[in-house]
Amino acid sequence: MQGGGGMGGGSTAPAGGQGNQRRGKKNKRGAVDQEAVTANISKTMTAMRGAPTRGRPGRRFGAEMRAEMEEQRQAAAERERKTVRVNEFITVSELAQILGISATQIVGFAFKTLGLMVTINQRLDFDQIELIAGEFGFQAVKESDYAADVPDAGETDADEDLRSRPPVVTIMGHVDHGKTSLLDYIRKANVVAGEAGGITQHIGAYHVAVPGGRSMTFLDTPGHEAFTAMRARGAQVTDIVVIVIAADDQVMPQTVEAISHAKSAGVPIIIAINKVDLPTANIAKVKQDLLQHDVVLEEFGGTVLHSEISAKKGTGVPELLEQISLQADILELTANPARRATGSVIEAQLDQGKGPVATVLVQNGTLRVGDDYICGIHSGRVRAMLDERGKQVKEAGPAIPVQILGLTGVPMAGDQLLVVEDATAAREIAQRRERLDREAKSRRTTRGVVSLEDFMSQAAAGQKRQLRLLIKADQGGPAEALADALGQLSNPEVQVDIVHRGVGAIAESDILLAKASGAIIIGFHVRPDNNARNAAEREGVDIKLYRIIYEAVADVKAALEGMLRPEEREVVFGEAEVRETFKVARIGTIAGCIVRSGIINRRGRVRVIRDGVELYDGGIASLRRFKDDVNEVKEGYECGIGIENFNDIKVGDVFECYRTEEVARTLDQAAKS
Repeated sequence: MQGGGGMGGGSTAPAGGQGNQRRGKKNKRGAVDQEAVTANISKTMTAMRGAPTRGRPGRRFGAEMRAEMEEQRQAAAERERKTVRVNEFITVSELAQILGISATQIVGFAFKTLGLMVTINQRLDFDQIELIAGEFGFQAVKESDYAADVPDAGETDADEDLRSRPPVVTIMGHVDHGKTSLLDYIRKANVVAGEAGGITQHIGAYHVAVPGGRSMTFLDTPGHEAFTAMRARGAQVTDIVVIVIAADDQVMPQTVEAISHAKSAGVPIIIAINKVDLPTANIAKVKQDLLQHDVVLEEFGGTVLHSEISAKKGTGVPELLEQISLQADILELTANPARRATGSVIEAQLDQGKGPVATVLVQNGTLRVGDDYICGIHSGRVRAMLDERGKQVKEAGPAIPVQILGLTGVPMAGDQLLVVEDATAAREIAQRRERLDREAKSRRTTRGVVSLEDFMSQAAAGQKRQLRLLIKADQGGPAEALADALGQLSNPEVQVDIVHRGVGAIAESDILLAKASGAIIIGFHVRPDNNARNAAEREGVDIKLYRIIYEAVADVKAALEGMLRPEEREVVFGEAEVRETFKVARIGTIAGCIVRSGIINRRGRVRVIRDGVELYDGGIASLRRFKDDVNEVKEGYECGIGIENFNDIKVGDVFECYRTEEVARTLDQAAKS
């Protein structure tokens, strides 16, 4: 047993020794491999960091990498410096400020290269901005696409979900051609009585039931030339445009603008020739004028429908409604009322009792009370909805205009309203949009660093004077339209600078802003509260209040004309010819003259003309008739004339007596010059 055990023990020892040797060799080989791997990693990391190694290639590799990184950083900084970010349509003046160039350069490039006649206050679309920025070495980037960051914003509707919807009809035309009267007859309500000055100051949205069991939505846009921007917004949300032209008038500039807006929006046009019952009506002339603006009526072989109506008596209005219905049937207007609502803000205002109120035209889906939504830079929940007559409604389907309550602020006219499922996400999107909008405004209002030399040269040249204005209105549309109308009064010599425009009553914060920026406050259908009025008296801020837009434009135009430098005009009194010269001690040379024409006035100046060439220009030192000092000498009489600091007078010289006077100029004269 023991022997067996000894044998077992002896036999196991050598085996155990051999196993240990094998394990030792294996461990040794594993340690060598690990050291090699560690060395290789260390060498690679050292080369990547650019640290010095024993070989030259490592140092060269690190230096090249640092140089390449620095070059990339500089290239990125240069790209950023040459990048222009815009998140909305901006004017030529705003784009010039962002690019750091003069607006005249942009106007010249647009005319010569793009063939566009633009003004410094004209808005440019993104394609035009991109071309202009590229010409001056910048790259335009659209900063934010509002629809892109909203979930399900671009979803398409299935054909089986689409239902027929009422047409959206926009009434356009020149002021006082009868647009609101036509809508008044259709609605059987007196809309005109509620408008200041008898003209429409805001966009009205109305849903009307017409004979035949159909319904239509009408947008009534103002016809005054100051509301070009509002008419443009009307054309962007409409299906059909009805252009009203008075038969006793002609195709006016505002009518041409309305035609252009409708064509650019790609919507069909129906011409309504109004006031055909007047004895001065000339329908044929109106039709002939339309041909000059590429509006060819059906009777002349074109595609444009027309009706001859009388908005006061209702003559031809049923035929006009039939044509609108026919055009709507051709368009096959459909929408999906079962989805979340989307719409456009037609108008927005700050109501004293209701807070921010927006008139929204629902374009798709159904808007209901309690829906969470995102609208421009604002978000909220629909607390209540009202129709155009102020009655509460629970829901609004496609092509139905409603007023919504529950906004966190006053949106801009034209903003998109989108109903969302998650209220938290809507708030985040609204905050992000507000930040982008604030950054864009800060870039546009930043003037950049101006050196003392630049400032002195501008002050010395005196080529531009600024009238700063702060505009507050009861609604967003009139505020924008008033800003556009006043901005168009600018010319190369005087400029209107809109410091701020907003909606609501004039508050104390507006007074402080106007004081800091040296601006005048223009109030349109709003008034200052007591605190604001006291602050204005204390700070010396001027507040002008208006109810009709063209009165505000006229007053600002008069103020700008007062800022124009007067025109210097020369008035020639008369001429005198030198017949003899006399040398007088301690006085100099006196010319004995005869007045050939006009008079010689002592307070005037004299040009010395010899052989048709002007030699000297100076004041009259003495004017005598015989031995008496006189103030003036008339034609045909002789006199003695002494000229200040000039004695080189010869017989035959001609003295031209004149005076320079300053004459006030108008803005039209300044624009022509």
